[in-house]
Amino acid sequence: MNSNRAILLASASPRRRDLLDQIGVSYRVQPADIDESPLPGEAAEPYTLRIAREKVIAGSGHRHEGEIVLAADTSVVVGDRMLGKPVDQDEAFDMLSILSGATHQVFTAVSVMNDRGRVESCLKVSDVEFAEMGDEWIRAYIETGEPMDKAGAYGIQGWAGAQIRRVNGSYSSIMGLPLFETAILLGNAGLRLPQIPEPAHKTRTLLN
Repeated sequence: MNSNRAILLASASPRRRDLLDQIGVSYRVQPADIDESPLPGEAAEPYTLRIAREKVIAGSGHRHEGEIVLAADTSVVVGDRMLGKPVDQDEAFDMLSILSGATHQVFTAVSVMNDRGRVESCLKVSDVEFAEMGDEWIRAYIETGEPMDKAGAYGIQGWAGAQIRRVNGSYSSIMGLPLFETAILLGNAGLRLPQIPEPAHKTRTLLN
């Protein structure tokens, strides 16, 4: 396997770029342009997996020879209702009011296409419990602009993190890319993840 094999990231999300940077994976960005509307009666799990797969297929039309294509999709779910990205501040307020004091689920699907066109996907589901958020706090949070480009109108890595009481699942998945599962899919596609470098000066341990 080749640690230098190129990755095409079919996503405009800066959080996904940050997470790939975190594990030392090199990539170039080519956001996928697809219709993300749910199909009639489509539940969160098949919807999220379908969108991730459609993104990776769309991205493959822009890849260079030998590139692996990576795409992901995240859905925030309360009961049987999916909360997408808010279209305006009023919708963001409604979403955050629903999440306040409640537990919801975050579905994140990852799809990877290897250099021969084979697609492999997986889904990670995490539970997130918010504390009670007052209207004043919600309005102040919306004014930061942070909720407006995120499913469910919040980002766990930002101001909203201070209002999250409990997480059961994967923090990176809630951000938008489950790193453990992503590393497995990339490995299956032929990428060897970069090794952690040896420290320049190893610490000497003194034993009494």
